[in-house]
Amino acid sequence: MTQPQVSIVIVSRQRPAALSLCLAAVARLTYPTYEVIVVADQAGLEAVSRLPFSGFIKPVAFDEPNIAAARNRGIAQAAGQIVAFLDDDAVPEPRWLDHLVRPFVDPGVAAAGGYVLGRNGISFQWRGRIVDQTGTAQDVTLNQRNPTVLTPPPGWAVKTEGTNMALRREVLARMGGFDPAFHFYLDETDVNMRLAALGFSTAIVPLAQVHHGYAASPRRRRDRTVRDLRQIAASTVVFLRKHCPSARHDATLGAAMADQRKRLLSQMIAGQQEPRDIRRLLQGWSEGLAEGRLRNLTAPTPMPDPQADFLPFQSLFSSGHRIVQGYLTQERTLRDQARRLAEQGHTVSLFLLSRTTLYHRVRFDPAGYWEQTGGVFGRSDRSDPLFRVGRLKTRVAREVERIGAVRF
Repeated sequence: MTQPQVSIVIVSRQRPAALSLCLAAVARLTYPTYEVIVVADQAGLEAVSRLPFSGFIKPVAFDEPNIAAARNRGIAQAAGQIVAFLDDDAVPEPRWLDHLVRPFVDPGVAAAGGYVLGRNGISFQWRGRIVDQTGTAQDVTLNQRNPTVLTPPPGWAVKTEGTNMALRREVLARMGGFDPAFHFYLDETDVNMRLAALGFSTAIVPLAQVHHGYAASPRRRRDRTVRDLRQIAASTVVFLRKHCPSARHDATLGAAMADQRKRLLSQMIAGQQEPRDIRRLLQGWSEGLAEGRLRNLTAPTPMPDPQADFLPFQSLFSSGHRIVQGYLTQERTLRDQARRLAEQGHTVSLFLLSRTTLYHRVRFDPAGYWEQTGGVFGRSDRSDPLFRVGRLKTRVAREVERIGAVRF
């Protein structure tokens, strides 16, 4: 069966370095037919223009702090049957699209969402979740290897994350895309709720994985310290106005504010906030609530056909997967070897370990290879034993088995 064409939409604003790293990984996906659309401010588009593969990217100029409107600009250019979304501070595993797109063979599946890894490259930020009318999400237990197709009951939806999801373009366009009333936060959850109301199913795909870096933004610092709560508050109110009975609004907003206060106090205890910051941020929360009550809710208007032809991306991947392994004392030689193999078109996994019990970390290098560091005797999966005796070769073989289906 012919695999569907996929349009990847990446929105970026004020983060050109993160965008460049994201695109370096997107350029090495193993999926055969995809295009890349970058909706970005001037700094982001300049970063794109400096990439050696910039001619295979559709650039869209957009410099407003509204991620829903930006995503709609990307959809307008998307000519694939499937539209996939990544954040600019995310890095996809090489087989991300292969796994994410597979459930669409079922015509009843309108959307799919994958798993999201945190900064250490091993632990998960988000896996499978469902969400109710208040926007409250809860985890669901799923098969951790095969996709699970879910059709939620009334008032519920399958939650996908904006940094790792895909939708049928036809369905997304028919329902009017994303609602620009959500400048930031809950924009994808609003889409989830509308899909569920139309009776569509959503697949959760554990092996479709991306690494999410939580880059700094006007709303948070790189260490996730809160800078501003206005947009989160405003979007919460907009979501409730659209999907939740009014009798539940006050209780939901009270619980949401309590959660935010608890988060801020924990950051103050950790030395990340000062008392005056707490007062300022909670005042911003109140102002955001007022703004959300006044925002115009967008009536869904079907979107037109794509404004541009499909632009196939010429992936840098061409030659299969290679493993490079050794001790940290050889790091310069091993990294040079990994870089050369990546230049030859391989998907490269470098295991650069030490004779210690250090926890493992995984990162994608801008030169095009994946690097895992840590101790031969240390944990990778954080549920592993604290200490495990073994040799380098045995440990690498175990790690290759752990990541194999995701990466190659």
